[in-house]
Amino acid sequence: MLYYPRVQLACELADALQGKTLFSDAPNGLFLAAPRRTGKSTFLQADLKPELERRRVVVVYVDLWSDLQRDPASLMVEAVGRSLHQHLGLVAKGARSAGLDSITVGGISIDTSRIGKVNGTTLADALRALGEAAKSPVALVIDEAQHALTSDAGDSAMAALKSARDQLNRPGDIKLMLVMSGSDRDKLLRLVNTNAAPFYGSQIQRLPELGPDFIAHIAHLIAQQRPDLGAIDQARLQAAFALFGQRPQFFIDALGQALSPLATHGTRFEDAMLALARQRQHGDEAQMQSDYLALKPLEQAVLWRMLELGARFRPYDAEALSFYNDKTGDRVTVAKAQKALEALRAHQPSLVWKSARSEYTVEDAAMPRWYAQRVAAGTWPPVGPQLDWIEE
Repeated sequence: MLYYPRVQLACELADALQGKTLFSDAPNGLFLAAPRRTGKSTFLQADLKPELERRRVVVVYVDLWSDLQRDPASLMVEAVGRSLHQHLGLVAKGARSAGLDSITVGGISIDTSRIGKVNGTTLADALRALGEAAKSPVALVIDEAQHALTSDAGDSAMAALKSARDQLNRPGDIKLMLVMSGSDRDKLLRLVNTNAAPFYGSQIQRLPELGPDFIAHIAHLIAQQRPDLGAIDQARLQAAFALFGQRPQFFIDALGQALSPLATHGTRFEDAMLALARQRQHGDEAQMQSDYLALKPLEQAVLWRMLELGARFRPYDAEALSFYNDKTGDRVTVAKAQKALEALRAHQPSLVWKSARSEYTVEDAAMPRWYAQRVAAGTWPPVGPQLDWIEE
């Protein structure tokens, strides 16, 4: 797997987290949004984490999408517990050998039989104990942090992290750094944009996507391996990368096809890359259209309303019910709309995301862009074979 290091960006963000950057709010929490498959998780694990560790910061990384069957809160607690176990393992083993049931770290009593589970210890206390045991600041990096809001426990865990930040940090003395990333900016905003949000007042920043430097790196690698190709048209490669949505995995896979000795495209590989990118784009759009057309009329109307209003979507108000009535030609009740919403959530893959506070939004961040493009082109709604649905 090809890896492109982003050392400078990691250094700049680490400086901000440590309070070394003027006018940066990062010590209160760094919130990063980037579309899926654009290299966000790779950057967090392969660039930012090592840079913080180089500065003697203990980094705890947890991906809330690693197990969607588990409550997000338990994933966070276990990640902190595992790190605490690593730093207290030998001490706890010695304490148990001496017949001690607990050890005290930074004024916090830790059950030696349950280190790594953190049960009975608050998240704030566990983070404080971890910092005391490691004699270092702690950075908690939560990937796909918006998923925490899908459960009451996850919502409470976010509030606990805000409390821990307030307890542990002082001006010029940052002991707890929080990094939260998300592949959907609208969902991540729910952590910061209302009075009830745990990190109200913080700002969502867009993680810079890979750009010309990445393309230059790729071109250099190709030139080294295939000098027979001569000068490489980086502008065309950049255009293809943009059509791939700046998603490096898809771009690299296509390069493998375009440069394969078995390739039969008969053109320059840069032209083949553009053709493959357009093919991918059309395929993605065709899949979204297929998913939409396969829905029942009321499900289509609910999804349409959600796409149209975004964060202003309210599923059951009078205007929404009137919209559903107009689009389906049927009298839609709150119960029927609720059933349609649940069907959209149960769809494989899920089309709708719901927070623990019953906030709804489209699951795939690419779908609102597809909707906006079709509205601008005058081709909304999609038209296809009409199915005869029998309501239960």
